[in-house]
Amino acid sequence: MNEPAKPPAAPGTRRKTITWEDPLLTARAGADLPGLEFLGRVAAGEIPPPPIARLMGFDLGELAEGVAEFVGTPDESVYNPIGMVHGGYVCTMLDSALGCAVHTTLPAGVAYTSIEIKVNYLRPAHADVGELRVRGRVTKAGRRVAFAEGDVRDAAGRVLATAQSSLLIIAPA
Repeated sequence: MNEPAKPPAAPGTRRKTITWEDPLLTARAGADLPGLEFLGRVAAGEIPPPPIARLMGFDLGELAEGVAEFVGTPDESVYNPIGMVHGGYVCTMLDSALGCAVHTTLPAGVAYTSIEIKVNYLRPAHADVGELRVRGRVTKAGRRVAFAEGDVRDAAGRVLATAQSSLLIIAPA
């Protein structure tokens, strides 16, 4: 049976191919490591990054206890309908940086998940803003709930957004 012909691509069509590794293998690789060591191995390329980082094109930058930085350069594939970088891209990078900042403080086998995040968008982002640096810092590392804050800066160092988050600490079963 013949397949119907696909219509030609519209003028200006762009393509992006995404590849990733099995996220459960990454999670298993980190299950027996303290958070800072696990994330350090991801940053060094010894453990594959989570698929979201590949999908959205960002990587781990600086790591220290209570601090995590992500670096990414947005392109048109993350634009919203009005021709700017979608707030969800910025929020995803912030959620990742704040969560990983908390992860750097956790012992092996302890996990976390976001309870809430509040983002203040201060300036718009376009694909020509260059590299974004998103830095998360733990403000309180509690036993059941941790708190973190962070910001997004463009290549010129201007703050584009800030955020605060609460994260649930999940002890091993």
